[in-house]
Amino acid sequence: MTDTHGDFVWYELMTSDAEAAQAFYGPLLGWSFADSGQEGVDYRMFSAGETQIGGILQLSEEMTEGGARPAWLGYVRVDDVPAAVDKVRKTGGGVMIEGHEVPGVGPFALLSDPQGAPFYVIDDRSGEDSGAFAKHEPKVGHCAWNELVTEDPTAADSFYRDLFGWEKGEAMDMGPMGLYQMYTQSDYGLGAIMKRPEEMPVSAWAHYFRVPEIDAAHSFVTGHGGQVLNGPMEIPGGDYILQGIDPQGAFFSIIGAKGS
Repeated sequence: MTDTHGDFVWYELMTSDAEAAQAFYGPLLGWSFADSGQEGVDYRMFSAGETQIGGILQLSEEMTEGGARPAWLGYVRVDDVPAAVDKVRKTGGGVMIEGHEVPGVGPFALLSDPQGAPFYVIDDRSGEDSGAFAKHEPKVGHCAWNELVTEDPTAADSFYRDLFGWEKGEAMDMGPMGLYQMYTQSDYGLGAIMKRPEEMPVSAWAHYFRVPEIDAAHSFVTGHGGQVLNGPMEIPGGDYILQGIDPQGAFFSIIGAKGS
């Protein structure tokens, strides 16, 4: 398998305390950690088994003063970063970081859609395929689903399909909450877009990481300084999801089966 334009290829947690975040997410998701070796920055890469999934970025004082807060963000592969940045500008999105490169990987940019949801784009020239998102079968520790909760699903649909080439898949009618529109990339389902509920203050992406067992994960979260906002809740297909806030204030989402 080869990663292509429009694939989610990396996930990043920006946090105020990388050491504490590592202690929270490591046991929860079975991740192992390694220092990235980047000079002057605390960036810890995490893996599920032998597969790298993403990184934890320690927010600097300068980043915090600039408005950065603990949050999970996804990286989407593109064929041309400057072209993607230009398209985002022309279609009403925002550009927060551009003109930078990950050593040994390639150029990247931090962008936002017209409703304000942030995401990264990257032109990965490393020659190594990503396994961060489990495209075809469930894998513990990998991302299983990418979900955008947005103020304007119709505008977001047009923006992301034009930018990444995603195709519309099935949709579920959720009554007053509108449609839960799913999307496909190549031969797999990558995620969905839905209307932002009134109680949610901003439009944002949620990335669901798979845990071994949802009730055990629930107990771990509540017993280690996390806050559960929703769930465990059963979803079509038999899995359960849980959404919460980690000890540093980042919103997170997990998915898993319920033990018999």
